[in-house]
Amino acid sequence: MNTDAIKTLPGRYCNSLTEYSRFVTREVYIGDVPMGGNNPIRIQSMTTTDTMDTIGTVEQSIRMVDAGCEYVRITAPSIKEAQNLAEIKKQLRQRGYTVPLVADIHFTPNAAEVAARIVEKVRVNPGNYADKKKFDQIDYTDLEYQGELDRIYQKFAPLVKICKEYGTAMRIGTNHGSLSDRIMSRYGDTPQGMVESAMEFMRMCEALNYYNLVVSMKSSNPQVMVQAYRLLVETMVAEGMNYPLHLGVTEAGDGEDGRIKSAVGIGTLLEDGLGDTVRVSLTEEPEAEAPVAIALVNRYIERSENSKFKIQKPTTYNSQLTTHNPYEYKKRDTYEANAFIGGHMVPRVVIDLSAANLKDPAVLNDGGYLYSPILDKYNMAEQSVDFVYLGDALPSFNFPANLKQVYNYGTWQKLVNKTNCHPLFTLQEYIGDVDRSSTLNLVSIKAADIEGEEFGLLPLDKSLVFILETDELHGMADQRSFFFKLEELELDVPVIIKRSYEFETQDSELRAQNLQLYSATDLGALLVDGFGDGIWIDAPEVETKIITSTAFGILQATRSRISKTEYISCPSCGRTLFDLMETTQFIRSRTSHLKGLKIGIMGCIVNGPGEMADADYGYVGSGPGKVTLYRGKEAVKKNITSANALDELIDIIREDGNWIEPVVD
Repeated sequence: MNTDAIKTLPGRYCNSLTEYSRFVTREVYIGDVPMGGNNPIRIQSMTTTDTMDTIGTVEQSIRMVDAGCEYVRITAPSIKEAQNLAEIKKQLRQRGYTVPLVADIHFTPNAAEVAARIVEKVRVNPGNYADKKKFDQIDYTDLEYQGELDRIYQKFAPLVKICKEYGTAMRIGTNHGSLSDRIMSRYGDTPQGMVESAMEFMRMCEALNYYNLVVSMKSSNPQVMVQAYRLLVETMVAEGMNYPLHLGVTEAGDGEDGRIKSAVGIGTLLEDGLGDTVRVSLTEEPEAEAPVAIALVNRYIERSENSKFKIQKPTTYNSQLTTHNPYEYKKRDTYEANAFIGGHMVPRVVIDLSAANLKDPAVLNDGGYLYSPILDKYNMAEQSVDFVYLGDALPSFNFPANLKQVYNYGTWQKLVNKTNCHPLFTLQEYIGDVDRSSTLNLVSIKAADIEGEEFGLLPLDKSLVFILETDELHGMADQRSFFFKLEELELDVPVIIKRSYEFETQDSELRAQNLQLYSATDLGALLVDGFGDGIWIDAPEVETKIITSTAFGILQATRSRISKTEYISCPSCGRTLFDLMETTQFIRSRTSHLKGLKIGIMGCIVNGPGEMADADYGYVGSGPGKVTLYRGKEAVKKNITSANALDELIDIIREDGNWIEPVVD
């Protein structure tokens, strides 16, 4: 598909860009738990046990259901595991659990055909179900390409017929990293390739009059994942399809990183009304995934029925004048203010210390400036903020020379020494007869202000930066409309996106997790589209160090600003050949200081060089006690003992000149 033809219509992949409106899909029955249509957004996860361990799989499935899973997926890498699904299902039913089961299939059509007679849904990966991936570049003529499709049809049609006979649903689950050589040769490593990989199988299903389908477009890169789902919806609509969407960011990792990365991808799509089921892929126990998915989904339960989620004063803009392309990333063009923000600069981070103890320089530790009282100096951490908002409070110590202070205009005006100090104005203050900074002026604004008379009175020069706030419940769309309007008006003013959060819970851990999920959704949804020159998370009930870490985590997940090592680790399943959680933590403990490197940690060859997609290095299980190490997509050391694997991986990184000795405190 030529995306240039649709880039001036940014709402084509969803019902509305200004109001929450769920994209209604075909209702598909998966056992007695339907998906799509007007049904709730369903929660699911996948077991990590050996499928031949019947009791272990049953027990884990029960824990998953008790945690909130409405579907349970189980791997079936061969016929024997597919056959054992019957015993697992039987024992679950005997214990009163009727949860629909989903068989996860890679490479083995014969296992899929067995499983489809037993479980309620099968998942097939179009990249390896009847296709191959050897990283070969093949030039196909149209006739040869059609011949390959005919070959795949012959292998795929028997499964479709079995699913029709047994009333079994199917998910066509494309993964960014496992696109076949055929797709890669024709479409490249692109969202379009992901979409076409699924569409080919969907068209075959429709040719066989089979419509009990669910579709997914997963990637470990949230930006790619979002673009692929959007393009999928656009393509489906163009061909008269509306199949339910299974949302997920694959290999998201663990802890804070995994939650933030998942929220950026999944939350961005949920904001636009896309998604019928969610699986959060964490390198943790599967029952830990469901509460995260539920927290993401619960924000949207009432939106479609509640008028308060309509933007009260929507910003109007002419979509024909909007050149933003939702299927490709392009950072919004802005000027560079004070040689510090906007332009080609990385997005800046603002924290609020206006209520902190400004008599102690250690207060800056939580912002990444580590104060040494003995040396009376600051050491910058990898995640050090750029602006500190002080409001009307005055510190009694000297700030680091590269940390900018922001004061309310009235207080700033009275400062004797304004070096590295900048004013924050209201819109009304800024258009008046005031003393402005010659270098950098921050003006707080809301989207609706852009259509008021006062906005037209703004003195526009390259010292101006907007602080974009919102009090709308559908705040992301409200703020996005502001960026569209700026483009229509041809204004290239840098914008810092500010979101404020309050939480009813008294549980500090739950507050921290919800902040990660909500802010990653709200800010990440704008950053993945290239909007925003900085972010400001305001959450008085959450510790500042968590706010700082969350802000940098969002920038890392959106590939906007890299501040640490990125780990692309799969969530484990019955195919896994080592303890993924333990191994991930072990690798992290020795490599977390390698800022900017991406390391893939995969439990088996299914999630091997392909699934790692754009990782720099890979650690992949290749047999019991054996690991294969990758440089990019090339296997450089095969089947080495796991006891030596990390040392050898570090040797490879060192040989490439990418190793840095860790700083010892």
